[in-house]
Amino acid sequence: MIPTAYFLVLSAVLFVMGAVGFLIKKDLITQFMCVEVMLNAANIAFIAFATASSSLDGQIIVFFVITVAAAEAAVGLAIILLVYKQKKTIKSEDSSLMKG
Repeated sequence: MIPTAYFLVLSAVLFVMGAVGFLIKKDLITQFMCVEVMLNAANIAFIAFATASSSLDGQIIVFFVITVAAAEAAVGLAIILLVYKQKKTIKSEDSSLMKG
């Protein structure tokens, strides 16, 4: 059996990669994918803790996180498409909607 610490290290590495990618990349779709990577990293941590404690609570939380991520994917992509139609770009620095 693989130790829980290995899964937690994998989860931490994926979360940091997602956070760095979100902060560095300026493309809205890439930033969106980085958020999804961070959510999956959290799911790996939940599953690791659930397996270590022999409980189903972590797996139930993962089910809800996946559900929220699916809804976020639909709404997020719709927002990105609307921003692209309005601004003709998907770069985050060019698509400030607060400007007049």
